[in-house]
Amino acid sequence: MISFESDYIAGAHPKILQRLAETNRECLPGYGSDEYCECARQKILTACRCPDGDVFFLVGGTQTNAVVITAMLREYEGVIAAHTGHVSVHEAGAIECTGHKVLEIPQKDGKIVPAALTRYLHDFYGDENHEHMVFPGMVYLSHPTEYGTLYTKKELEEISAVCAAYHIPLYLDGARLGYGLVSRASDMTIADIARLCDVFYIGGTKVGALCGEAVVFPRHNMPAHFLTTAKRHGALLAKGRLLGIQFDTLFTDDLYWDISRHAISMAEGLKEIFRKKGCRFYLESPTNQQFIILENERMRELEAEVRFGFWEKYDADHTTVRFATSWSTTEEDLEKLERLL
Repeated sequence: MISFESDYIAGAHPKILQRLAETNRECLPGYGSDEYCECARQKILTACRCPDGDVFFLVGGTQTNAVVITAMLREYEGVIAAHTGHVSVHEAGAIECTGHKVLEIPQKDGKIVPAALTRYLHDFYGDENHEHMVFPGMVYLSHPTEYGTLYTKKELEEISAVCAAYHIPLYLDGARLGYGLVSRASDMTIADIARLCDVFYIGGTKVGALCGEAVVFPRHNMPAHFLTTAKRHGALLAKGRLLGIQFDTLFTDDLYWDISRHAISMAEGLKEIFRKKGCRFYLESPTNQQFIILENERMRELEAEVRFGFWEKYDADHTTVRFATSWSTTEEDLEKLERLL
């Protein structure tokens, strides 16, 4: 059985496991106050070209979204997201559990369109009853999106400008940020993300780490008592070293980018195989996630030998499925898939 089910199905990159083992017996301060967390912070801020920023480590993506959003919103505010956004669909109401509503707006290929965002905000404040409504207090994006699509620098600049005009923060979910930034279709750098967003996170769980996400506040704009907010939500890891050591390793000798480039290379190989076999693509994804439309019978046959992710029903006879690559994907995996197809 070979697996393309997701990019967090395998464990951690061997270099991370090696570093965790090497430091295992060291007695270090807790809650992210150890030397490895501090070293990782400095490496991340250097990469982002925001030396005055703050970095806070959390364990997983849903946890990170819930903590960041609740820390930055007032109690009467909600967060704007595409109706296909991760916080809208695949987080089991985690944001709503914090007391904040997800304010869904239309999307195109998984992305918020700047004009649609402007129209939503204009209409909200143009409504004479808006004092009785949930206020838009933040804009949430994911890059790559749920469909593996990417914002261009121009699109992100336009969305950032809209947020600035309405004095609301722009938050970018970077669970798969590495794959987006090294994609051949990308025209952005991590420094561009830091310049245009008020807060974002660098995903580790899906990009080679055992677990962990690095939240970046690029302009020393971390909300007051953010650690306390994280602890109130059960999100403060006592052995914070586990996150610091992993991100210190990921941001040493370009490992984070090497992992990302490998996964993109494997995904490009996947695309060629699917094209040769006459498979239909749901949309064109330039990242490590590929969405294929399969006949239901063919899908069931393939499931006997290959793990992949259900995405959504396409019609009565077809299903859209997702194949994802990661640090652990090999040429042998691709060859076996090609033979099976």
